[in-house]
Amino acid sequence: MKKIYLFTTLFLGITVMSAQENINFEATGNGTNYTWNVFENDTNPPLEFVANPDPSGINTSSMVAKYTTLETGMPYAGCETSHEMGMADFVLDAEHSTVKIMVYKSVISNVGIKLVTPGSAALPEVLVPNTVINQWEELTFDMSESLDLNEGPFDQIVVFPDYSGTPRTYGTITYFDNITFGTAENMDDVPMTAAPDPTWPEGDVISMFSGVYTNVAVDTWLTEWSAAGLVDIQIEGNDTKKYTNLNYAGIETVATQIDASGMEYFNVDVWSPNFTQLRIKLVDFGANAVYDGAGAGDDVEHEITYATPAQSQWITYSIPLSDFTGLTTKEHISQLIFSTDNLATVYVDNVFFSKNPVSATTAFNKSAIKIYPNPATDVLHIRSTTVIDGITVYNTLGQEVLQLAPNAETIAVDTALLAKGVYSITISSEGKTSNQKFIKS
Repeated sequence: MKKIYLFTTLFLGITVMSAQENINFEATGNGTNYTWNVFENDTNPPLEFVANPDPSGINTSSMVAKYTTLETGMPYAGCETSHEMGMADFVLDAEHSTVKIMVYKSVISNVGIKLVTPGSAALPEVLVPNTVINQWEELTFDMSESLDLNEGPFDQIVVFPDYSGTPRTYGTITYFDNITFGTAENMDDVPMTAAPDPTWPEGDVISMFSGVYTNVAVDTWLTEWSAAGLVDIQIEGNDTKKYTNLNYAGIETVATQIDASGMEYFNVDVWSPNFTQLRIKLVDFGANAVYDGAGAGDDVEHEITYATPAQSQWITYSIPLSDFTGLTTKEHISQLIFSTDNLATVYVDNVFFSKNPVSATTAFNKSAIKIYPNPATDVLHIRSTTVIDGITVYNTLGQEVLQLAPNAETIAVDTALLAKGVYSITISSEGKTSNQKFIKS
């Protein structure tokens, strides 16, 4: 297949349209469809596509590329895509100057990347050593120093899996995967602070992922049928899931289904520099732990959509399970699916189910506090038998929308500016709390 290069005329000039694409070796990926040539490796054993040797690390892909470097090969033995059957065009500029690749190696040595144009003009290779062995690591190659040499477009990538000294004295196997093209991460596109720690009592929580609670067993945080990338990272020392190019990501607990029948909320913290929509789906496979399809057998599910969520800030979603109206049973939760509509990058933390966080030892006697009218329009009245120290109002996303410190037994809360909907209100007095709900009409 001969690739066609696209050009568009813009008034007085001609601009190459960049169509760079990421390379992976999944059944739905593109890497296995390319022609890969092996060079300077003695008998040049072909590049293989094999099962991931360690899907539990940062690379959860099912299939990866395997390059066997022979001891009799040259120090710069490698492989390259074909110009005719290979990657789409990548244009190098100040904002698009990095290439990343995941590698799994048994030795510490340089990995090299080189880009080549359709006319075979090549940039100098960039060498970056791996720093760990027998586990996946993502390496970043900065091509910005070559901007003055050639901007491309480039339609060929050359990979040197083990760029050793001269002469070569050993053979080795290198696995590689997830070659991505794009920009160096802008600090505005990365959360600088970790997600806030949740404060639900441990006994009121079933946690899937959080550094605060003991987590239940999760089969996978990225199923084989997902359309996304996943990297486990740390932000301020806090473990965080980073989903990239997120179309949809499946998380499964089929082996150990979650009984959320005693829970009231599904909670998650998310941060994204660029999502324009977020969808969250919960699926109950039923007692047979097999998904036959929603509405078939004992499978039920429901998806909630959040349009235009706030970008570049942590959002704490505390969603009443009653909002998942199609999830008519919750005893066998087996699947959670995050999805977006624009292949966004989404950071995820604190994924858990919870009860109302008020414990019996610190809760008001219900007769000790009253709120009225409910529904409220412009004013919500609160009356207590003791002095009220603090009042906090939350929306259905778990976001704080109002906070007061009245120091009085009765108070009129101005709700005129609140949007219509359901709100939670936490009232504290003398070390005790009351959590109630009211409707703003």
